[in-house]
Amino acid sequence: MLTTVATGALLVLGVPALAQAPAKQPPAQSQTQSQPTIRSVQVVDVKDLSPDVRKQVDELVSRTSEQDLQSLRTSIDASPTISSALKAKGVTSAQVVAINIDEKGMLTMFTKTA
Repeated sequence: MLTTVATGALLVLGVPALAQAPAKQPPAQSQTQSQPTIRSVQVVDVKDLSPDVRKQVDELVSRTSEQDLQSLRTSIDASPTISSALKAKGVTSAQVVAINIDEKGMLTMFTKTA
């Protein structure tokens, strides 16, 4: 579930998806309808996650290309609200390894610090 939502979240932020959409899906119309609006932002360090959730995030990260991560980070930097949430936690977009947007519009950015 985390993988699906994180992939959808990448689309919301204007980043290429980690997996290709089905060929029969209509163009942007169905994509726009399923994209939640970001209403709040939280930043979570991967080391603070439970082992099960950390494993899911690590699996997602292992399948994410460096290009996709860079696109995600560029999108984060382009949003003052999102980048300020990172700054408030003392981290930068360079430390974001995955994101999740739930059905209520909560954007969770998962970070890894040294």
